[in-house]
Amino acid sequence: MANGSRHVGMSMVGALVLSGALVSCGTEDGTAGSTPRPSASAGRTAGDSPRDAVPSDAARSTDDRSPTAAGPTDRSASRCRTAELSAAVGRMDPGAGQRNFPVVLTNVSSRTCTLYGHPGAAFVDAAGEQLGRDPKRTPGDPATVTLAPGASAWAGLRYASPGVSGARAATPAALLVTPPDERDPLKVPWRGGAVPVSGNASSVFLTVLEPGTGP
Repeated sequence: MANGSRHVGMSMVGALVLSGALVSCGTEDGTAGSTPRPSASAGRTAGDSPRDAVPSDAARSTDDRSPTAAGPTDRSASRCRTAELSAAVGRMDPGAGQRNFPVVLTNVSSRTCTLYGHPGAAFVDAAGEQLGRDPKRTPGDPATVTLAPGASAWAGLRYASPGVSGARAATPAALLVTPPDERDPLKVPWRGGAVPVSGNASSVFLTVLEPGTGP
C-alpha cells in the first residue's frame, strides 16, 4: 500500500509539473496557447481619426497638390487669347540691306494675360492667299511676358531687301499675326512695300516676344 500511494503521489506531481510546463510554454511569447489580442489598428476605419486616413493622390483635391504641378495649367489659363489682343506693325528700321519691323500685340481686354514665345505670321494678298513661306523662328530665350490691360509686347520681323537680295518680290495686302498657342490670326494691313516671296534670300525671320512696342 505504501508503494502504491507513493506511485499515485508521484504521478500527480508529474501531472502538475507537466501542466505547469505547458502553461509556461504557452505564455512565453504571449501568443501560443492563448487568444491573440487584436492590434491597436484592427477594426479601425478611415473615419476614426484624421491622422489614420492619409488620402492617395487620386483622392486628394486638386487644391492640395503641389503648386509646381499646376504651372503649365496656370500659364494656359492666363495666356492672352486672340480676341483679347490687337495687332499692329510698327515703323520700319532699315539697316545694311535689311528691313526690320516690330510686330506689336496689345492687350485690349480688362484682365491681365501672358504671352510666351514666337507669334505666327504670314503675308497674304487681297484674296487671302499666302505669299511666300512661313517666317523662320530665330533662336532666342523665350520668357513669359505679362501684359496688364493696355500693355504691349513685340517681336521683330526682318528680311533682306528684295532690291539687294535679288529675290522675287510681291506686295502683300496684309500680314496675318497669330498670338502664341492660338489658332485665330489678327489681320493687319501691310504698308511696308514689297517683300521677298521666292528665290535667293527669300527667307523672312521672326524673333521671340519681348515687353514693349519695339526698339
